[in-house]
Amino acid sequence: MKTIKIILSVLTIGLMTQVYTSCSSDEGTKATCFDGIQNGDETGVDCGGSSCEPCKGSFDKSGEIGTETWTSNNIYYLNQKVVVKQGATLTIEAGTIIKGRKGTGSLASALVVQRGAKIMAEGTAEKPIIFTSENDNIDVGQTEGTNLTEDDNALWGGVIVLGKAKGSFKGDVSEVQIEGIPAGDSYGLYGGDDNSDNSGVMKYVSIRHGGAEIGEGNEINGLTLGAVGSGTIIENIEIVANLDDGIEFFGGTVSPKNLLVWAQGDDGLDIDQAFAGTISNSFVIEGATSDHGLEIDGGEGSYEAQFTLNNITLQGNIATPHGEYADFRSHAMGTTQNIYAYGFKPESDIELDKSGDVAENYNAGKLVFGKWQIVLPEGVTDVKSLFNNTSTTPVSGFGDTAEAVTAGQQTVGADLSVFDWTYANAKSAY
Repeated sequence: MKTIKIILSVLTIGLMTQVYTSCSSDEGTKATCFDGIQNGDETGVDCGGSSCEPCKGSFDKSGEIGTETWTSNNIYYLNQKVVVKQGATLTIEAGTIIKGRKGTGSLASALVVQRGAKIMAEGTAEKPIIFTSENDNIDVGQTEGTNLTEDDNALWGGVIVLGKAKGSFKGDVSEVQIEGIPAGDSYGLYGGDDNSDNSGVMKYVSIRHGGAEIGEGNEINGLTLGAVGSGTIIENIEIVANLDDGIEFFGGTVSPKNLLVWAQGDDGLDIDQAFAGTISNSFVIEGATSDHGLEIDGGEGSYEAQFTLNNITLQGNIATPHGEYADFRSHAMGTTQNIYAYGFKPESDIELDKSGDVAENYNAGKLVFGKWQIVLPEGVTDVKSLFNNTSTTPVSGFGDTAEAVTAGQQTVGADLSVFDWTYANAKSAY
């Protein structure tokens, strides 16, 4: 009987060692599993069927890719630029983790969805899609790691989505090269005349620890949207610890909602080149090195278009050496309404910049301020004093639509309950 027990034990160990084996493909190395039982519902490399737990593995990605699907049982590594080619669709399953390799300059990693391509990244509140650094110890099935914080940035690049909508560019050209991509790389072009262009869907996506430099003073934003059209859906997006801006809009007509930016190194939401969409129900949480909650520029050519910002909450940080509410700069045109702000320093302001003709646009009704509610910083007694016209052009009524409120008594701003799924909420950032 002892001999039989030994033989059975050896057979059992032999079967157990087959549960997790590995295989390789042209796309990279991936773990797979096998239980030795052909039960009829095997799929792909996971030949164990229903009795086999999901496998965990990884793929390295680099260069141009075609239509493909990234699944949540793997981690995908971005090795330098990964570019979704024209006509292709990248589908990313809910709960998938993507990690960017470290690198600067031309070696900086980023996911680029070029014009004519699509990204279908539809996470859920329970299973968000997470872009982060290869240094993050987050693993398959998790929503956060344990070794990085909001102070860890520039560890990889970011996500760049490019479209064919209109923008206002210098020289009235129809297309330009996006920042963050070297000038010689044609996949970085954006712009056109199709304002309804569709670059896909991004929902419940968290982008963390990015902003690698590609040159002196030139970093990649957490999420860059270049001339993205109104056919694109962008909802429930989180940016954490990006060295440069959280989300930057270069022209385009996309209308995102439920955006959260935490601890960016520059501006939270940045608008340029006659962006004409509506940004609604969004939240900027400044970190220790943040600059502006909002930085708003207008067009650079003759084409004019106006943005709308509606139901926005700005949380300041008295530790940052900068930390302004908002800066409205060259040729800014659009409307900010239902803005709630708190936690800023006494010297922080909402500024009409001296550059361009932003004050003239304000006087002409092209730059409109709706209701702002602000919790006054310590020592500030007049809410209107926070509105600062640095232009030589006189303006009238700047700050008249603002009112001081007590924290918790505001009636405007973002509904923060929609951000319960975020890393920022898990870390008590607000």
